[in-house]
Amino acid sequence: MTAAAAPTFSIVSGEQVQQALLGRESEIAELVEAVYRLHGAGESVNPPSYFLRFPDRPTSRIIALPASLGGPLRVDGIKWVSSFPQNVVSGLPRASAVLILNDPETGYPYACLESSVISATRTASSAALAADRLSVGRPRPSRVGFIGTGLIARYIHTHLVGTGWEFEETGVHDLSAESAAGFKGYLERTGAKGKVTVHEDPESLVRSSDLLVFATVARKPYLHDVSWFEHHPLVLHVSLRDLDPRILLASANYVDDVDHCLKAETSPHLAERLTGGREFLDGTLNDVLTGRVGVPDDRTVVFSPFGLGVLDLAVGRFVHDEVARRGGLHVVDGFFHELRRYG
Repeated sequence: MTAAAAPTFSIVSGEQVQQALLGRESEIAELVEAVYRLHGAGESVNPPSYFLRFPDRPTSRIIALPASLGGPLRVDGIKWVSSFPQNVVSGLPRASAVLILNDPETGYPYACLESSVISATRTASSAALAADRLSVGRPRPSRVGFIGTGLIARYIHTHLVGTGWEFEETGVHDLSAESAAGFKGYLERTGAKGKVTVHEDPESLVRSSDLLVFATVARKPYLHDVSWFEHHPLVLHVSLRDLDPRILLASANYVDDVDHCLKAETSPHLAERLTGGREFLDGTLNDVLTGRVGVPDDRTVVFSPFGLGVLDLAVGRFVHDEVARRGGLHVVDGFFHELRRYG
């Protein structure tokens, strides 16, 4: 029997990833929505993420997100993403990542992609999609506030604007005054419409925003006052651990995946512990997309996305195919070498 040819193996650089995704916010939003629908229909395998932690570096971690996506987007793979917050002291981004794509037929990996941009893109696109769908039936937010001003915040702003959002005012707060000023400068350089205000305290930002974006590295809740949210904003709780569980219990709550989100000391996980159940959850984003659940207009609405590996796979496959279409794949010749069973 003649052995089948092994798949080629390609490397896709961060620069190529960025070029492939530049200006494609609307396309990625459609892709992310399709993935949520496939996941909701059972056309995916998305096991729990594995956290590699370090006793001598308690603030740092590396996470493995294996996944498999079916339907027309069929692909297997894994994201390996690190979070080392101390990197920012030396000027390096906090997070770095690679994504491996595997051929569903043979299991052979066929590409390795720089994935910090892919990870930020799928996170931002998911947040922008949630903002759009969870605001249906509510007054469209016109004042956005960002708590945490790193790469994820920048990408979320890009994807909001790239999918049609405009804001009369953008509020910014960060524990680092330098980071807050840097994000304000970025917004002004890129021509963001409306007034940009740096808030010295989170309370003033929360109270003055009808769309809130949390993109911090908080390890436990630090916002505890339910009254700050009495104006019922729409909250994109991307960093998952900012809000006291009592704030969630006074809100309508939506997640990307129930089992994934209610673990690892997230605010929803703490709310489950506090109440002894999951009744405080109103549904998933896919429930909203498919019309199975509605969104109230008289309560704070909180979206807490744990982040699904299938989203990384879909965006990674999109990037790989786009780079291949442009003829830019860097193929590693002879990457798979020992292919004869008996030598």
